[in-house]
Amino acid sequence: MSKGTDWIFYILDSMIEFARVKETLRRDSRTWLITGCAGFIGSNLLETLLKLGQTVKGLDNFSTGSQANLDEVKSVVGSELWQNFTLLTGDIRDPEVCKISVLGVDHVLHQAALGSVPRSINDPITTNAVNISGFLNMIDAAKNAAVKSFVYAASSSTYGDHPALPKVEDRIGKPLSPYAVTKYVNEIYADVYARCYGFRATGLRYFNVFGPRQNPAGAYAAVIPKWINAMIADEEIFINGDGTTSRDFCFVENVVQANLLAAMTVIENQGEVYNVAVNGNTSLNGLVEQLRSVCEQNGVNYTREITYRDFRDGDVKHSQADIGKVSSRLRYVALFDLPAGLVKTIPWYLEAGKFKT
Repeated sequence: MSKGTDWIFYILDSMIEFARVKETLRRDSRTWLITGCAGFIGSNLLETLLKLGQTVKGLDNFSTGSQANLDEVKSVVGSELWQNFTLLTGDIRDPEVCKISVLGVDHVLHQAALGSVPRSINDPITTNAVNISGFLNMIDAAKNAAVKSFVYAASSSTYGDHPALPKVEDRIGKPLSPYAVTKYVNEIYADVYARCYGFRATGLRYFNVFGPRQNPAGAYAAVIPKWINAMIADEEIFINGDGTTSRDFCFVENVVQANLLAAMTVIENQGEVYNVAVNGNTSLNGLVEQLRSVCEQNGVNYTREITYRDFRDGDVKHSQADIGKVSSRLRYVALFDLPAGLVKTIPWYLEAGKFKT
């Protein structure tokens, strides 16, 4: 059998596995907690779980999340399924809030965090409080409540200054920002909880996630929504560095898949960490051109020249994930590459009222 045929069978097998997991959930509803449920990734997880007939509790303090995200999920899933969702407004830095949130929960998807490398450099104290103290409160509450699985958002920033590509889970360098430190500490705590308590905690190292509901506004906005917004509004686009910096951009539906597989797949080793990406490598210059192309397909013709400025402190030059571990152990497959993800993302920003200036 040829390598190409092997790959086709692998993709089909992985798609069947994900379909099996979703069918299992449809037949037997669980109770889930999504922390950061009003955020970009959290609200996409919420939408998927509600569509699968699950009971979902959400925890958010709305520091970075948005009520508009929840309102949109309600509109998409309908009022009947929306009744299966309960929102708890609170902060993971409060241990009592965490204890209350996990009561009666089967699975925790911990997305709540204070993201952004530049934000962490500007305010390391708050980043530490949310991402480390808040994480510890959450994992300890989940352990004490004997939840069946605890899946948390790890980060590709953990690889730090390690130069090798693609990035493999067991080879990391020195952190380049306070944010990277906090996400690495999360992994250490999860591993310790697995070793000391036999607690099932799984980390997903996200690589540059993008998609609908990602906020394009503000000083710490991610590059894809920010540039989509600029193209729609015909505003100037800035690139930090010479544009050869590259990233492994991952569409949010890939991330949703990874979370459900991690929660529902029982493996022998606890405390594992997996890359979640597409094993792609796109430069910022290349990203601009792909965005131009998809925007043009949607009636937006962006012709401005790009402005280059100094490289940003704390950022790595290149990032690309090896997804062999998550593929073999969780049967994950990146169903959406960057172009396919952009085709599904840009129309969302073009809808009236969906983008901010």
